[in-house]
Amino acid sequence: LSILLSLLVPAHTTRSPDCGGILTPSGLSYRKSGPRNSHAVSREGRQQHLSVRRNQINSVKVAEFSLLLIPDTGLRLSIDVDLGITPALSTTKVMRLSILVDLHVEMNPEGNLELVTSACKPTVEEMQSTEKMESQSSSSDVDEEINIDKICLEVSKLLLLPHEQLMSLTAQFPVTPSCQVQYLPLAAPMFSEQGITISLQTTFQVAGMATPLPVSPVPFSMPEPASSSPSHLILAFSEHFYTSLFFALEIAGAFNMTIPSPLTTATMAQKITQMGSLFQEDLPVMLQAVFRSSPRVVLEEGKGALKLFLTVHIGAGSPAFQSFLSVNVDMSTGLLLSIADTRMMISAAVIEDIELSLAASDVGPVPAALLEELFLPTIREEVPAQMNAVLSEGVFLPHISSFTYTDVNVTIHKDYVLVPCNLELRARTG
Repeated sequence: LSILLSLLVPAHTTRSPDCGGILTPSGLSYRKSGPRNSHAVSREGRQQHLSVRRNQINSVKVAEFSLLLIPDTGLRLSIDVDLGITPALSTTKVMRLSILVDLHVEMNPEGNLELVTSACKPTVEEMQSTEKMESQSSSSDVDEEINIDKICLEVSKLLLLPHEQLMSLTAQFPVTPSCQVQYLPLAAPMFSEQGITISLQTTFQVAGMATPLPVSPVPFSMPEPASSSPSHLILAFSEHFYTSLFFALEIAGAFNMTIPSPLTTATMAQKITQMGSLFQEDLPVMLQAVFRSSPRVVLEEGKGALKLFLTVHIGAGSPAFQSFLSVNVDMSTGLLLSIADTRMMISAAVIEDIELSLAASDVGPVPAALLEELFLPTIREEVPAQMNAVLSEGVFLPHISSFTYTDVNVTIHKDYVLVPCNLELRARTG
């Protein structure tokens, strides 16, 4: 019934974000420190013999590398490289190659983000020489030594890896074997003094088919940082993001539960006399729980709650399960959130509120107090435990390849969750 009902839920009539992130100026300038605190991009000490007309470049040292944020425009990449050049006369010159590149991010028709070069300006000057004369190289002499026309082409090749990493942002990530999550950008990022802001929409596939999600009652937008944040990245997830996640898992059947009970038909017959006429032999009692309405997440300042609406069928018999009681269960549990690597760990905590009511009975009326006595301890323990088993692997967050999240702080606010964190570049292997 859940699957049929889900097909009646209209897809988003207008695309709206349910999560997003702000890459701060601190994150933009992040670099992975290597030996002697050199830049990760440094090639110091590494000999390269590149033929440049009649000359050779026998050393390359990155002297400066910076990426600046230009509000409302994009980024400016600045690279200063010292080149050791040995011309035909075997003298050695050190040339300073400076490159200014303006970058911005576009969204292509396929919905992927692309890093685009909008301007590139290389300049070359001589720093020092072993020749016993002052440097008087003209611009034409420099052009003889370094073909600056090809410099910008080489810079564009440097952007291939960041471009691939941007593409990885929209990859599909598994939640369960039959359910995948994907984060899709709604537009090109916005550049401001606070950083680079990107708005994302979460989509889910169940058994390879896109699942229409409930429409968000409140449009979501990235909250403005209170002040300049020391964190590299600030992620935000709306209340609707979590409700959509649990909705998709429910549609996938991930939360359908079979719960063993310490009761048997004989022990229940001592409390409910009509049980004896249904079962001639003593059988173990089993509980089968299904959702009669989709789970709902409610976020308040400092805490989150998961509200569950179940129908628990109580019966016996294997393999032919015979239900003799159905109980409606409404319960609310605390929601625990944390981050491990690039995954959000979600779990249902202590049950804060639970209510049982009789839905159907083949054994006559059963008082509410007796229902609680017989089934409440089992439901209270097993429902959160089985849901947490489904969620134990965590849910992948939007991220790009090669990076992980560290120094994470998860803060729950009314209607959204804020996740300030730092970036860590993982070592590439191979």
